[in-house]
Amino acid sequence: MAYGPHTPADRRRMLTALGMQSADELFADIPPALRSTPLRLDPPEPEQLLMGRLAHMAGRNRVDLASFLGAGAYRHFSPPLVDQILLRGEWYTAYTPYQPEVSQGTLQSIYEYESLMAELTGLDIVSASHYDGAAATAEAALMTCRATGRRRVLVSRAVHPHYRAVVRTYVDGAGLDLEDIPLVADGPLAGTTDLAALDRLLADADHPTAGVILAQPSFYGLLEPMAEAGSRAHAAGALFVAVVEPVSLAVLAPPGAYGADIAAGEGQALGIPAQYGGPYLGILACTEPLVRQIPGRLVGMTTDVDGKRAYVMTLQAREQHIRREKAASNICTNQTLLALAASVWLASLGPHGLRDVAAHGASRAAELEAALAAIGIERVHPGAYLNEFAIRVPNAAAVHHTLLARGVLAGLVIEDAVPDEPSVADALLVCTTEVTTSDDIAAFARELEAVLA
Repeated sequence: MAYGPHTPADRRRMLTALGMQSADELFADIPPALRSTPLRLDPPEPEQLLMGRLAHMAGRNRVDLASFLGAGAYRHFSPPLVDQILLRGEWYTAYTPYQPEVSQGTLQSIYEYESLMAELTGLDIVSASHYDGAAATAEAALMTCRATGRRRVLVSRAVHPHYRAVVRTYVDGAGLDLEDIPLVADGPLAGTTDLAALDRLLADADHPTAGVILAQPSFYGLLEPMAEAGSRAHAAGALFVAVVEPVSLAVLAPPGAYGADIAAGEGQALGIPAQYGGPYLGILACTEPLVRQIPGRLVGMTTDVDGKRAYVMTLQAREQHIRREKAASNICTNQTLLALAASVWLASLGPHGLRDVAAHGASRAAELEAALAAIGIERVHPGAYLNEFAIRVPNAAAVHHTLLARGVLAGLVIEDAVPDEPSVADALLVCTTEVTTSDDIAAFARELEAVLA
């Protein structure tokens, strides 16, 4: 039927029938502070002037900084091939592939993505269409509760604080319990998950644990004892969730190798440029026994009636996405464009290229650590890391602000992200990747030394 907007006369007639003077009376039960406010747009202006004003605003963006920012979003070189394929119309405008007979290309792209992620994580099943790493981690937490019938999830304080916040939102909304696993305070394992504390939490027979969540590498860049944590979780009847950074899996053991039941992570590093908050790509994988608990889209390869290769969504009906009582999740979107970007990026690099990306990032991090140590700046935590670590800097927030004016983005002020962790009150989280240059590192050390002096 045609769309017919209500005229002012229509609105007056409806309000009269309801015995009301204005539409605001319809929302009287909503507190005024929570109601939407009228749009207050700038007056119209000529397109030429508007384009000039927007260009001036865009010119305020800094693209000349020596950047050491990571903390969950990472800069990597992406060959032009990735963007060229994404810009093709059949991908750029594709919608959810409910009808396989007209969506074979989209379905195949999801199948290829899921196959690559399964190989990377070492797990049996990968689903698509998750918003970002935080949402995927929250879905993993809910999966552990559905699979075990338990209502309590343990998450390490070394997991990204934004991820933990999203998990708490999901868990609280489902009426479940979430508890933090503390970190080791000092010694050679400082900053990593405290396994003794994990044992004590798991031993609480009155509150059996559904899942244990650790990150590898952690938010602080440290390598965690994943195999030991996983074995402790399994001994208590809980599932083990690994939050992973996908590029690191080229050189670190995959979740499947140390017994993780579920892996979650952020796929932004796989050829998706760092932007103002997205769009990003949530990775979610699991072992085969959990296949009916995993939300998102699963695509399988089969044959049609003529024996030709065909792709279909499997173990799901459309009802899973439109009927709340049948749904494994509240998600109902299509992240295929981002999944395709990850697939093309991985395929263009190949396994050896991906290993080089991870290894070069780690090599640059060692170079950065040495350069900072030469000016008296030491790491906060002594443990092993890959390409990201925390450094102790007096008055970190002010120093960080000053360095911006000197052309250096000195990572993340950790206190901004974790205000309730005194051990990192004066610390910066710095990161390197294969695009970090020796000149960038020299500039960071030189400018930091000058600022501290």
